[in-house]
Amino acid sequence: MSDKSYLEWPFFEPRHAALERELDAWAAAEIGHGHGADVDAACRALVRQLGAAGWLRHAVAGVEHGGAGAAIDTRAICLIRETLARHAGLADFAFAMQGLGSGAISLFGSAANRARYLPRVAAGEAIAAFALSEPQAGSDVAAMQCAAVRAGDHYVLNGEKTWISNGGIADFYVVFARSGEGAEPGQTRGARGISAFIVDADTPGFAVAERIDVIAPHPLARLRFTDCRVPAARLVGEPGQGFKVAMATLDVFRTSVAAAALGFARRAFDEALAHCQQRQMFGQRLADFQLTQAKLAQMATGIDAAALLTYRAAWQRDRGERVTKEAAMAKLTATETAQQVIDAAVQIFGGLGVVSEHPVERLYREIRALRIYEGASEVQQLIIARELLNGAPAAVQTA
Repeated sequence: MSDKSYLEWPFFEPRHAALERELDAWAAAEIGHGHGADVDAACRALVRQLGAAGWLRHAVAGVEHGGAGAAIDTRAICLIRETLARHAGLADFAFAMQGLGSGAISLFGSAANRARYLPRVAAGEAIAAFALSEPQAGSDVAAMQCAAVRAGDHYVLNGEKTWISNGGIADFYVVFARSGEGAEPGQTRGARGISAFIVDADTPGFAVAERIDVIAPHPLARLRFTDCRVPAARLVGEPGQGFKVAMATLDVFRTSVAAAALGFARRAFDEALAHCQQRQMFGQRLADFQLTQAKLAQMATGIDAAALLTYRAAWQRDRGERVTKEAAMAKLTATETAQQVIDAAVQIFGGLGVVSEHPVERLYREIRALRIYEGASEVQQLIIARELLNGAPAAVQTA
């Protein structure tokens, strides 16, 4: 069992510790680490389970819309993601995508759209997706080419999105497209002129162009929009303000990616710690070797350091503070540390660590994507540096 002493840190309130204990017991009884061959079916089932048990209430805002509170509690979603990730990577994915996919609606949606979509997300009755990346526009949002043209009471979308989680199983997608509104005259690139739209999966002109298989299987797809007519009422936020919508949504959920990485790291550490105390080598336990002890010390220290950054960012955001730099620090540190911790766990297990479907082998595959999605580690470094430079005092002039 993972060390739970971090729940006593001053970042948390008693209700957070109670939430983690309740979820941990539920997950141990209701979900397993594996998911079988049919990942789509497993993901749909997990969304229904999480909704029926009430956990998805924490992924949306507004009690009147089925949410757990008036606003999204960042510490709660981080604890939920960490706990689910320790038990089953796909369960964490299912929860996270309900939050990320509907997050823009929680933050910027009209009253009508919040009432239409959020209760079904919270109940696990509708699957959400967040469609920002394109074949030539991942980290570089300014390169976005998917276009939305106003036509009366509709917008007409044309273009593609790719690497879209829940692609192929989602009931609706929050799609970002270049509408041109709010851009400077003659300006077609940059962050301005992007708008966000809710596109139902059964909308004519919308198609799943390709399913994408990755090393840690989960629903993923490339989407195509061909003269796809979306009611103007499905606009999320103000026209031309889609970049702001996307970044605000990512600021909420980027910290929770760090929490998921923590969950993976803690599971790997627990597995390695138990194994090295049982494994006999050269007349003693593997744990008795100083090299093993040094590795365990590095793993535990890295996990605590990542957890401090993660829950600092979550706490600050719940206080209403801007956390662009802190969230980037948390995601960068937690994901890179988790990769190192899991790699060390594989090494401690030796040959067993690379056997297909062994817990640490699954974790080895699951962690890799977290260093890329919602902003690769290199992008997080750029964000941190930009924030530092923007806040730095002007250079002192010397004679």
